[in-house]
Amino acid sequence: MKLMDSVKKEKIHLDQKKINIYLCGPTVYDDAHLGHARSSVCFDLLRRVLIAQGCEVNFVRNYTDIDDKILKKISESGKSIKELTEFYIQSYEEDMKKLNVLDPNLKPRATHFIEEMIDLISRLEEKGFTYILKDGVYFDTSKDKDYLSLSKRSLDENISRLVNDVKKKNESDFVLWKFDKNFYESKFGKGRPGWHTECVAMIDSIFKDTLDIHAGGIDLLFPHHENESAQCRCGCERSLAKIWLHNGFVKINGEKMSKSLNNSFFLKDALKDFMGEALRFYLLNSHYRAHFNYSLEDLYATKKRLDKFYRLKKRLDMDEILDFDMVQNTTFQSDIAQKILEILNDDLNISKALACLDDFINNANLELDKKNKTLKQDIKNSLDELAKIFGFGFINTKEYFQWGVSEDKKAWIENEILKRNEAKKEKDFKKADEIRENLIKEGIFLQDTPNGTIWEYENA
Repeated sequence: MKLMDSVKKEKIHLDQKKINIYLCGPTVYDDAHLGHARSSVCFDLLRRVLIAQGCEVNFVRNYTDIDDKILKKISESGKSIKELTEFYIQSYEEDMKKLNVLDPNLKPRATHFIEEMIDLISRLEEKGFTYILKDGVYFDTSKDKDYLSLSKRSLDENISRLVNDVKKKNESDFVLWKFDKNFYESKFGKGRPGWHTECVAMIDSIFKDTLDIHAGGIDLLFPHHENESAQCRCGCERSLAKIWLHNGFVKINGEKMSKSLNNSFFLKDALKDFMGEALRFYLLNSHYRAHFNYSLEDLYATKKRLDKFYRLKKRLDMDEILDFDMVQNTTFQSDIAQKILEILNDDLNISKALACLDDFINNANLELDKKNKTLKQDIKNSLDELAKIFGFGFINTKEYFQWGVSEDKKAWIENEILKRNEAKKEKDFKKADEIRENLIKEGIFLQDTPNGTIWEYENA
């Protein structure tokens, strides 16, 4: 596999079978937004492609469960830090499950690595990279000759991203330990860790010097990942990761998603109107490094594309497909799976891979039109493998095509179908047609089959 390294600006070959990946996870003070979803889905695809090729992937995604934003939310809500963070961690995991994001092998929390962070800060202090102000312990960026080597930017370009504190030696310096009498004992004084320190301590503790890929959103490149890299370089005397991967920004109708712009779109809002698989498919449609523009019009159009996958699955009378976390020792043997894996091995070339999927679905339908029964099982096997690679296609087809209809509405529809059947028995075809037309107005489409009448809801 070749992946575009954000630092070297070139594709790096990744050819070992054991691969360690660390993805920067959310700060758990609010519900997950589309930026979280985009990052998780993009790097879940990477993980799936590696697993499908027999790699042993150790995938870690952290939770920041102590932070200024969390403390502000606590003061507003009256909840304890444990109550608040546990609530939003569970909420986040429910959302990721709906997007078919495989559960990480490990989900470390910042509060579980306080001693490791204190140890890292002590090492930096011993090597002369820190100084103390009245509010905390700071990293002196002027002591790191390679500072900004990760983002390759001048400090002037990024000064707006930094907190302006005239008492700091340099505007780019950042806090490692914030003094706070309400939290943890340390040699520096009671306090809590700065945001940029937690990931370095976790990675050093979990992976030592074996982290292959550090992933996250492009908004984290500076200052977060830059400051992580500096601490590891100065405190551990090594690079934090071999390859850095960053997914592009999410934009809402052409405008960068930002809480300050009041257009930060919560994932739960999108999931009210669209099933998780449709949203996942949509988020995958653009290359992970490209900036992603979210619009309802595009989401509706993309849902139609996913329908074609499910129409083929329905035509084949396939049972539910099981994902990686439900099966063991999966081997991929179909020609189409091998072809798509080869395409995705080139820095996750998703556009070309999905175009190949479209061609496969079209050709499969043509073969089935010819009543080519010998290929039917091969097509089933192929769909099973493709579902695991892309992370969609696991829903029962009846459930998929009836998604978005309440139980009361379903009961009403079934009753209308019974009335229509009675009308047809009595040869009252006018009434039967009226019932069908009324259902169509509600977005309900009927299919008369040898096994009875079935219905679908056109929800997009």
